[in-house]
Amino acid sequence: MSTDVVVVGGGPVGLGTAVYAARAGLTTTVLEPRDGDVDKACGEGLMPGGLAALAGLGIEPPGYPLTGITYLAPGVRASAAFRSGPGRGVRRTVLHRALRTAALASGVELRSCAASDITAEADRVVVSCGDGSTLSAGHLIAADGLHSPTRRRLGLDRPADRRPRFGQRRHFRVRPWSDRVEVHWGRSAEAYVTPVAEDLVGVAVLTGERASYDTHLRQFPELVARLDGAEPATDVRGAGPLRQRAAAPVRGRVMLVGDASGYVDALTGEGISLGLAHGRAAVDAIVSGRPESYASAWRAVNRVPFAATGLLLRATEPAWIRKRIVPAAATLPWLFGAALHRLEGAS
Repeated sequence: MSTDVVVVGGGPVGLGTAVYAARAGLTTTVLEPRDGDVDKACGEGLMPGGLAALAGLGIEPPGYPLTGITYLAPGVRASAAFRSGPGRGVRRTVLHRALRTAALASGVELRSCAASDITAEADRVVVSCGDGSTLSAGHLIAADGLHSPTRRRLGLDRPADRRPRFGQRRHFRVRPWSDRVEVHWGRSAEAYVTPVAEDLVGVAVLTGERASYDTHLRQFPELVARLDGAEPATDVRGAGPLRQRAAAPVRGRVMLVGDASGYVDALTGEGISLGLAHGRAAVDAIVSGRPESYASAWRAVNRVPFAATGLLLRATEPAWIRKRIVPAAATLPWLFGAALHRLEGAS
């Protein structure tokens, strides 16, 4: 079988990339071994830029409207509103279902198989599937996640240069008490609270320390009080290490998008926004006949988000700076608001 583009990985970024490709007139096949609505441990908050990118594809996933972000620490809080429009809290499974529907409506072929081998040739890429079939494509776009097998097969994996951090997430049956994403800052972890429905709130914990979800949650007494009596709606799901590096986002006819192309941290909540921007840039490079141009486009998309996330991540490590992050944001609300505005339109 042959196609113009094969996308390895059928998560939200892979499906969004496939929609971009199909609407650009490219025959497109997505390879994804998992069935049904794919879940993942993530914050589930769509920044305004990511929500606008989805709307541009005609995708409006249901969820809970978000107006901004609030930072909280014991006795102090800082809050800033989105300036470029609302965001939205959306269950990962709901987002995946909406993107899969859009991909099928755009003529994308979805194949239930894993890429077991990839051979890059001068004029094509040949993909061997786990079911014994092969697929020949003009270009391959890898959207196969943090621990991308494609990145590893191409020899593009690079060791992380920081202490590893991990994420854990669970949902609770409770009415949202805020229309903003709350980021609670603790001694060694941050807790992200994202409303995703009228009766459902997701709580994700990010940290570099190994411990159970409930142990980490005890760092946030105000949040624990809010959740008192709330019924857990999902099991705890984990992800990490979050920091991933790639030597390059493109090699020949193969391009890496989303987390597969490198990831700093989930601190600023831009995963979907960045991934969709990568996918659009990769398709543009293919259509232009210059796949190598994707490297510079990828760097341009990442410049501000990666720099901001890296700076904030470094600030979380020394305990004395970590304690001052929320008080500083409360003292300088204009700076907090300006930083959020730079990030909210990442895509």
